[in-house]
Amino acid sequence: MQGFFGFMSLLSWALIIFTGFAFIDAATRREDAYRAADKKTKPFWLIILGIAAVLPWIFGILDFLPVIGLVAAIVYMVDVRPAIKQITGGGGRRGGGSSSDGPYGPYNGGR
Repeated sequence: MQGFFGFMSLLSWALIIFTGFAFIDAATRREDAYRAADKKTKPFWLIILGIAAVLPWIFGILDFLPVIGLVAAIVYMVDVRPAIKQITGGGGRRGGGSSSDGPYGPYNGGR
């Protein structure tokens, strides 16, 4: 029985970390990108993901509410986040573009 509760504790922490990451990611994105991607609003996603991050602390992993929060975080990560990244330029940098881009577009080496 102790192994089961250890596994559930690890699963609960994984859920908290995943939803927390989704919340932080949503908080760092621009408000206008949500509207441009036609994906609700930034405050909507912050409220949903904030509640999703807190639910495992309140109810534990065995209740159904943290699972609903997990579904919301998954929807954000696989649908909303890629659409917003595409609008804002994606990539690892917030400004987007590649390291060879000049001020007027990609640098092609004088060709």
